Amino acid sequence: MAGSALKAAAIAAALRRLPADQPLAWRLRVLPVCASTELELERWLLAGAEPPLALLAQQQRHGHGQQGRVWQSPPGGVWLSAAIPWPEEPAAAASLALAAAVGVALQLEALGLKPQIKWPNDLLIDGRKLVGILPRLRWRGGRVRYAQLGVGLNGVNRVPAGAINLSEALGFRQHPLAQPECLAARLLRGLEWAAAACDQPELVRRQAEQRLHRPEWLEHAGERWAVAGLAADGGLRLCRGSAAAVLQRAF
Repeated sequence: MAGSALKAAAIAAALRRLPADQPLAWRLRVLPVCASTELELERWLLAGAEPPLALLAQQQRHGHGQQGRVWQSPPGGVWLSAAIPWPEEPAAAASLALAAAVGVALQLEALGLKPQIKWPNDLLIDGRKLVGILPRLRWRGGRVRYAQLGVGLNGVNRVPAGAINLSEALGFRQHPLAQPECLAARLLRGLEWAAAACDQPELVRRQAEQRLHRPEWLEHAGERWAVAGLAADGGLRLCRGSAAAVLQRAF
């Protein structure tokens, strides 16, 4: 339940119960509370650990999302930072943000849900935010070393206005499939899908576009634009009459 301690062994056991096409040999760490899972993961990497790694916290005090926005991270959700293998040359690779979003969406669909990808990095249920994803590529000497992702998923925790937790999405309070250890395992399986699809940008783009949240219009450069779809690099394609534009993510 939301108040029970999250344990790496429980996550590993839940992971073994989930089918996997291309599993990764995860090393897991779980903290009861931390300022930021991203900072803790970076310390782990600096100490010499190699991906695939996943660090989770039962509660995160200073989590952040796109453009530094605060992400509320109380007990009952999954607050995770992970490092996964990624191609050294990103020009031919899939969009990390889209690959992660699709992988997590597939896991939610296995629960009977219909998530939508709100570009560039959220997953929605019925227009309300369930998941936030913060993707980064880590470089050395002009080559990508690995991909790093911060993921927040509302499980059985309280959520702010405009958000939803998985328990509510599944239909009742404290749903067993919405408990953090089960959700953490599903997130890891979703990130495995992203890692496996890293060299298939068109597959990732198509899968993401099928799940793309398409509002009636978006404002860009002072004008209203329609959402046309996704570019292979993860950009959002817009159209307005005969005009076209592509928005690029800025994390």
